[in-house]
Amino acid sequence: MTELAAVKTALKTQAVETPSWAYGNSGTRFKVFAQPGVPRNPREKLDDAAQVHAFTGAAPTVALHIPWDKVDDYGALAKYAQERGLKLGAINSNTFQDDDYRLGSICHPDAAVRRKALGHLLECVDIMDATGSKDLKLWFADGTNYPGQDDIRERQDRLAEGLAQVYERLGNDQRMLLEYKFFEPAFYMTDVPDWGTAYAHCLKLGPKAQVVVDTGHHAPGTNIEFIVATLLREGKLGAFDFNSRFYADDDLMVGAADPFQLFRIMYEVIRGGGFTPDVAFMLDQCHNIEAKIPAIIRSVMNVQEATAKALLVDGAALADAQRTGDVLAANAVIMDAYNTDVRPLLGEVREELGLDADPVSAYRRSGWGEKIAAERVGGQQAGWGA
Repeated sequence: MTELAAVKTALKTQAVETPSWAYGNSGTRFKVFAQPGVPRNPREKLDDAAQVHAFTGAAPTVALHIPWDKVDDYGALAKYAQERGLKLGAINSNTFQDDDYRLGSICHPDAAVRRKALGHLLECVDIMDATGSKDLKLWFADGTNYPGQDDIRERQDRLAEGLAQVYERLGNDQRMLLEYKFFEPAFYMTDVPDWGTAYAHCLKLGPKAQVVVDTGHHAPGTNIEFIVATLLREGKLGAFDFNSRFYADDDLMVGAADPFQLFRIMYEVIRGGGFTPDVAFMLDQCHNIEAKIPAIIRSVMNVQEATAKALLVDGAALADAQRTGDVLAANAVIMDAYNTDVRPLLGEVREELGLDADPVSAYRRSGWGEKIAAERVGGQQAGWGA
């Protein structure tokens, strides 16, 4: 098999999980702009997700968020997804939108609130059982705004205790994915602020606990690819939440702000043996002003383009330059791969899969956007918190 054929084969295996909430309305703390045709329930979200997969061939799973995607029969929802060529992916918990969680959830000083949060997390595992989902994704808004507001060490103890109880509930083929975020909504101290804290908890819990890297959850200047390389080296990288940021957790289309960073991350994924189903490539984005489905298609394509460039890095030439200390030659190998226009290559890959070479244009020609705008009239549109 030629090198180019091997790259094509690898690209055909790539899968990007799309988030159910990205298909609904979202916004900032100032305004949510509603769009015509936005889904009104989880099934309509899956209908839209099926369009993304149909045109990209690379988005076969959809993450759910509970209670935003709460239904009476999760088995039936999984079947509905299957009928549309999809599977249900990670189950995302929500311990940040209840009045009781004002001072935290599983880190809260009140044991009654911690029990309530734990009950929700265990409910999410029940939903995993019903849907066949393998991943429980946890992000906690827990933290404090002022020095002295609560005891930092005790909050870590409460966190460890709650995580341990959830971990024990997981099945043999299920895992816990722990996400971190360095600030917001807590501004003085966040209980899971960085990859080191997440890693420490996952390491103590065991092999079914792994870390999620959200590309928008880092301080400016953070070398995210170093974090990726380290977690892969330790066998603790479980998933990505791909998005893009200019300032903080902007949740823009992945690759929009810094496509070179996305390429560098994907190179470390491939270099470290992370280009496997064991590392989930998930999107976590809020499309506030742009059309939802085309934006998600574009994000999937951006991940594919970064991956294709990373696969084109000449590993032998790079290793030789590194061994001989040729700094410029080593950097040139990386830059040559990054500067390659991989769009024709990806067009060929899609055509070989029986797809249109240009997924965005194909979607626009399909008329799906106009169809759902005309049909989805009345009812309550899904959105952040609904």
